[in-house]
Amino acid sequence: MMRTLILMRHGKSAYPDDVGDHERPLAPRGRREAGLAGQWLRETQPPIDAVRCSTATRTRQTLTATGVSAPVVFESAIYAAAPATLIEMIQLSADDVATLLVIGHAPGMPWTAWELASNHDCVPAVELSRKFPTSALAVLRFDRPWADVDPGTGDLIDFHIPR
Repeated sequence: MMRTLILMRHGKSAYPDDVGDHERPLAPRGRREAGLAGQWLRETQPPIDAVRCSTATRTRQTLTATGVSAPVVFESAIYAAAPATLIEMIQLSADDVATLLVIGHAPGMPWTAWELASNHDCVPAVELSRKFPTSALAVLRFDRPWADVDPGTGDLIDFHIPR
């Protein structure tokens, strides 16, 4: 079975006074763009079977705005995760999950996408290497079980910035 991994950076956040980074909410633009990301996911990607989402307020609100209704696990480790941590988490995904959405932060999302991709010279990789803005999505495909996903084993097939 082919596996699809979608790495999404949270939507644009607001910066209210006296609110810590973990609790920052989405800005109106972030809600709008996360909604557009959800529309793009439904129109162009396989149905999402599972979601892993950071516990930060802005990532939770991003997930809500996408309209994705797959089962979700909120993971505090995603908040400041390095690629190795995120890859280990992805490797623990259930065998029956064909499409996994991970919603997190920069630099974890772009670095993990880059680390997993085998094709750094393709158009999506070139775009991803320039900038991974808020609400952006990197889509990778794997021809192996999640447990065998390692650096350089995926094909970066799409990079989308919903605007």
